Amino acid sequence: MNFITGGVCAAKGFSANGIHCGIRKNREKRDLSLIYSQVKANAAAVYTTNLVKGAPLKVTKQHLSDGKAQAIICNSGNANTCNTNGEFIADKTCEILANKLGIEKNDVIVASTGVIGQPLDITPIQNGIPSLVDGLCDKSEYAEEGILTTDTVAKSVAVSFTVGGKQCKLGGIAKGSGMIHPNMATMLVFITTDCAISSQMLQKALSTDIQSTFNMISIDGDTSTNDMVAVMANGLAGNAEILSEGKDFDEFMKALNTVNVSLCRMIAGDGEGATKLLECEVVNANSLETAKTVAKSVVCSSLTKAAMFGADANWGRVLCAIGYSGADVDVNKIDVKFISPKGEISVCENGAGVDFSEEKAKEILLEKEITIYVNLKDGSFSSTAWGCDLTYEYVKINGDYRT
Repeated sequence: MNFITGGVCAAKGFSANGIHCGIRKNREKRDLSLIYSQVKANAAAVYTTNLVKGAPLKVTKQHLSDGKAQAIICNSGNANTCNTNGEFIADKTCEILANKLGIEKNDVIVASTGVIGQPLDITPIQNGIPSLVDGLCDKSEYAEEGILTTDTVAKSVAVSFTVGGKQCKLGGIAKGSGMIHPNMATMLVFITTDCAISSQMLQKALSTDIQSTFNMISIDGDTSTNDMVAVMANGLAGNAEILSEGKDFDEFMKALNTVNVSLCRMIAGDGEGATKLLECEVVNANSLETAKTVAKSVVCSSLTKAAMFGADANWGRVLCAIGYSGADVDVNKIDVKFISPKGEISVCENGAGVDFSEEKAKEILLEKEITIYVNLKDGSFSSTAWGCDLTYEYVKINGDYRT
């Protein structure tokens, strides 16, 4: 497997575009994105667990009932959530796009991101779709930009891999900076592949992988209303279609996981106001559930996140987060290390502090990427969660988000 360029356009038969149609006030920011497959593709998706769901999710669920899709359209700047005409707007968007592309309305995945409860006018979308379609190309960048909200950077990755002797490609783009918590799906992610795989196996692959990837990110403890991860597989790589588990399915899962982990790290590192990517690696737990619970509790801890912002090796906050996590752990066995490109330092052994150099710890924690390594010494299971530090800028961003 190799990392390649191209994002959602890396795989055969996919094109994309992004434009400013007028939903967002800033004319320099794209606010409408499109991903298109030249042939109908098998498709799958996972959605937020928030009881308050954006209208686009409801429409997309209906459209994916047959496991097929050919296009994804997404607007930013408005979540189209809690609006009385929200489903009409989402459905009308699909209809207008389908007519322009010459495909079926039910083959369109629709998504929105932005302010909740703000009325969404169909006019800018309707006026923008012709140029959105006419500008389709084999570059992913414009589509990446068009789905961003408070993100500071676009997020894109792609890989090539081999299935059944055929080279396949899989790529994804994501948006996600705030209102992110490990409770599926934690942002918007769109994935494309030319690998031939059935809708059922595609759904199985996605639903399985998100448990160790997108369900393991936390920025601020809030689960959004519009979270969605959607994937289209058009089969143009020419491999024998994956219809069941086995070697080919395993290779596909590896590619999917590689892309998803990369996007997870990008999202966590670009958390609202963040200056550091935090990775909590938990090893030697008595069960996978314990490992996941501990990892998530640590990256969700506001006190730990604040300590990391200040480069303060306050390991007691890590132990505290483990202690209230509800996980089945023996606190008298726990070891904790802080690791970064500047080295590693042991700060806790067997649940108690050890002598360490505060100066060295500071040097390690001033880096942009920090691993909080937790050894539970109680089994053989492991898990990793991703988050970011908690900064003054986070409050500033969310204090005037609407205005």
